Amino acid sequence: MTEYGFTRASDEVLALRNELADLVVRALRQAGLPALHGSASNGADAPGAVVYVDPDAETASAAVSVGWRCDPSVVEAAVNALASGHDPETPAIRRPGVIGLHMQSALIKILLSAGIIATLENDTMNPEQVLVFGKVSDLPPGLRPTFIPPGT
Repeated sequence: MTEYGFTRASDEVLALRNELADLVVRALRQAGLPALHGSASNGADAPGAVVYVDPDAETASAAVSVGWRCDPSVVEAAVNALASGHDPETPAIRRPGVIGLHMQSALIKILLSAGIIATLENDTMNPEQVLVFGKVSDLPPGLRPTFIPPGT
């Protein structure tokens, strides 16, 4: 089936992606962070880690991704400052993006320490997104990382 011109992944593939998303949410919650599925309607504006499942059959990057959502008051302050004509370099306007970039690094480290393969998104349109590819244990032994993250 297609949606907006893209072929939708099969139900079996979506089930696997949702399983990985559940694992990511659990790992982030175990680290003490608020985390939820992007499709969850009950947390539409809730701050924290938001885990997204890409429904496309062919994805350009990862089928699961994570982004950090600031408190709505921080975003509102940035929008208001921008709408008032402030310079885009004003700290209030830059704050949500700066927070997202700092959280990106933390999210990657937390997921890696939980045995989940995660990396930064190399996309200027979505620079603070984290891409999730699966569990380290799913890799063949020869492709598994041999390092042990500090503090584990």
